[in-house]
Amino acid sequence: MDHPRYRHVLAEALGGSELPFPEAELEARCTRLRAAMREAGLEALLLTDPADIHYLTGYHTFEVSVHACLVVSVERLVLQVASIETGPAVVTARVDEILGYRWEGVEEVVEPLAEVLSPFHTIGIDAMGAGLRLGVIQPLQARLGAERFRHEGGELLDRLRIVKSALELECLRESARITSAGLRAAMATIAPGVTDNEVAAEGARAMLAAGSEFMSLQPIVTSGARSGTIHVNHKRRVIARDEPVFLEFGAAFQRYTAPMMRTAVAGRAGPGMHELRDVGRGMYEALIAAMRPGRSFDDAARAAEAVLAPHADRVFFSGVFGYAVGGQFPPSWVEGSGYIARGQAREFEADMVFHLPLCLRLPGQWGIGLSDTVRVTPAGGEPLTDNDWRLHEVP
Repeated sequence: MDHPRYRHVLAEALGGSELPFPEAELEARCTRLRAAMREAGLEALLLTDPADIHYLTGYHTFEVSVHACLVVSVERLVLQVASIETGPAVVTARVDEILGYRWEGVEEVVEPLAEVLSPFHTIGIDAMGAGLRLGVIQPLQARLGAERFRHEGGELLDRLRIVKSALELECLRESARITSAGLRAAMATIAPGVTDNEVAAEGARAMLAAGSEFMSLQPIVTSGARSGTIHVNHKRRVIARDEPVFLEFGAAFQRYTAPMMRTAVAGRAGPGMHELRDVGRGMYEALIAAMRPGRSFDDAARAAEAVLAPHADRVFFSGVFGYAVGGQFPPSWVEGSGYIARGQAREFEADMVFHLPLCLRLPGQWGIGLSDTVRVTPAGGEPLTDNDWRLHEVP
């Protein structure tokens, strides 16, 4: 059967069967977005980030490299996906219309999308968002007029996504539970002579066995001098005695990820390792004390910087003390809706959730990283993950 027939047969048998959230939850999200659109003077919103589409409709697939978009208007939600993705759209998404195009015929994208957008004179886009292809937006602007398109669409949705609903918090708590299981299993395998791949493999196995979906980032494991370099990963390296082993995991539950970092030593910790652990813990305590409604992201960053300051000349730190997390897809679990860093004037609100990636590195030597995923409450930051903030020494 062809793709249109496949879609209709599937819809009769399994339509909406894998919707990840109750329809009332999705409707509430769309209602809030439409109110924000009216306030901003937008008649329609063109979204291409897989996480934004998932947030509003439930749509999810592991194939996020092909063009997909959602048109949000007051009247309806229109989802455009490749023909091979109409199956996931039918079973996972709550939308009014699905437009399919041939996977091998991307030139078919623009014409039907232009027809959907043609009635609208003010169309918001996320100019910094994932998935917005020049080969799509340029022909649309040429066809409809560039003056119709406005760039504040992404910011509009970010302001909504950064504050989590009760259901989203439950998804993050479940991710935190699975993440913790993976870290415990991985740390139990650490020993001299074991490879970083073996540690990562055991952590991945444990998270999948505990219920994780495909993860937005695979488990991160580095050891020895490689732990002092940011954003490298396991690469068949044998762990030596007394070397630190850095781990950063994040399980996915309904696409929501609550990451956590831990560090263990395959033997005895060397000079300075416990000291940097103490600095990281001090930064964490300063952050969670400042993560209260009414305080700014900049306030929290400055509080943590004050703890780091005596060590800042010799230790590398990324400069971002926290980033918002929620529902995401590969290649990252970073939501992108907010960052705890200098100069970020936005204020905390209750039920924002941030991962606090406090990894301190001595380049060329080693790094010590520990973290929690933390919810903002009136009393300060409340961890959803269960890090004990110890530098574990493996006998």
